[in-house]
Amino acid sequence: MSQNYIPRLKTIYKEKVAPEMFKEFGYKSTMQIPKLQKIVVSMGVGEAIQNKKLLDAAVDTLTQITGQKAVKTKAKKSIANFKIREGQEIGAKVTLRGPMMYEFFDRLVNVALPRVKDFHGISQNAFDGNGNYSMGIQEQIIFPEIDFDKIEKVAGLNVVIVTSAKTDAEAKAFLQKFGMPFRK
Repeated sequence: MSQNYIPRLKTIYKEKVAPEMFKEFGYKSTMQIPKLQKIVVSMGVGEAIQNKKLLDAAVDTLTQITGQKAVKTKAKKSIANFKIREGQEIGAKVTLRGPMMYEFFDRLVNVALPRVKDFHGISQNAFDGNGNYSMGIQEQIIFPEIDFDKIEKVAGLNVVIVTSAKTDAEAKAFLQKFGMPFRK
């Protein structure tokens, strides 16, 4: 991406979302208006203990979906029932910020979510109390970047949208103005 490129959603934020939020919530300063801070996309691959190729496939998939290199994550502690040892690689994640974050969010809301089978909107109850939203996607194949024929195994992924909103009500209004399709 070039230096002077501005993502479509960032322009919408500056021209439409920020003034509406300022008026709706009666902020005293423009610095109080919520912003997107980061988006974390992660994928747990429990079967990677037996088959390391699945972990590499997960890293490749996340890299394709987000446009940024994914990193492998390690187990923080041992869990005997799952045959996991501390330090074993069992997942992958990507943290998006800046223009890449806005581009991914745009593709998620306007391209990927409408491709979900029997889609009726996303849950309104997935806020954490601090203005952050977490959602799970059951199939990574809803993203158009993924070539269905080259998939080793259909897997799910987690998406965490971190905002600077102080309350869940502010965060929900903020995400709705960006076009997030919440269930009625």
